[in-house]
Amino acid sequence: METPDIIVLTDERYEVADETSWYVSQLIHEERLLMEGLEARGLRTARVAWSNPGFDWQTARAAVFRSTWDYFDRFAEFSAWMDRVATVTRLFNAPDLVRWNLDKHYLRDLAGRGVQVPVTRFLERGDTTSLREAFAACGWKEAILKPAVSGAARHTYRLHSGNIDAHEATLRALLREEAMMLQPFLGSVLAQGEISLIVIGGRCTHAVRKIAKPGDFRVQDDHGGTVHPHTPTAEEIAFAEQAAAACPQAPLYARVDAVRDDAGALSLMELEVVEPELFFRFHPPAADALAAAIVARL
Repeated sequence: METPDIIVLTDERYEVADETSWYVSQLIHEERLLMEGLEARGLRTARVAWSNPGFDWQTARAAVFRSTWDYFDRFAEFSAWMDRVATVTRLFNAPDLVRWNLDKHYLRDLAGRGVQVPVTRFLERGDTTSLREAFAACGWKEAILKPAVSGAARHTYRLHSGNIDAHEATLRALLREEAMMLQPFLGSVLAQGEISLIVIGGRCTHAVRKIAKPGDFRVQDDHGGTVHPHTPTAEEIAFAEQAAAACPQAPLYARVDAVRDDAGALSLMELEVVEPELFFRFHPPAADALAAAIVARL
């Protein structure tokens, strides 16, 4: 194989892809759309796991975070890898921005810059507050508990007064290792789902609506959720572009996940610039837009 110019970063489970799996086939399709856009511009590409011990990272001009979906399970290793590789090749998005975005304490920064986010209470590592005390202090009927560093709805729980005690031991164990966060549960997630707006080079290119399966609140497709085409409104486009612009530096690509709060206003659930699914299968021109943006940054 010729030395690639651009590495599309994945995790080791997907480096040699089993495309008989719908899930893996879907992610490979989207990564190929990006690679085709890069190759059409004269760049050689390859998919490589970030943790691949045999790859010489200094041989590539740049690497793009795509399906590195194991980073939150190997956080220390991933962080050290990023430190090392950033000294020999370009990373997109940039390492400083990625580090800021790895921990959902970034929601405080975005709120301070005028982005509407749900009220969030962080329980820091080592906190001894009981879950019942924390929940009662918030004054909500229902809440979502999740880690500050996470993905794929890892350790994400829907809480109410009747199940608080059942989750106390889980919280205690998690707080020994990491920070957690509480947010009010917004009923619109069940009624309307969550909108994911894709922003590339500062512009919203397309959007999808994610719906949880009946009886669940998690919209991710690996938890049975479904993804549907969605034409973003002018309000939604402006919200997504404002959120991306509020980052400490301009992201090359971002996914802005939003829901409606109890008053009907858009509220940011997550702004993902590390390894977001970008739903290119719903709008292939966005993959070409990202390829063009990468070339412009090189």
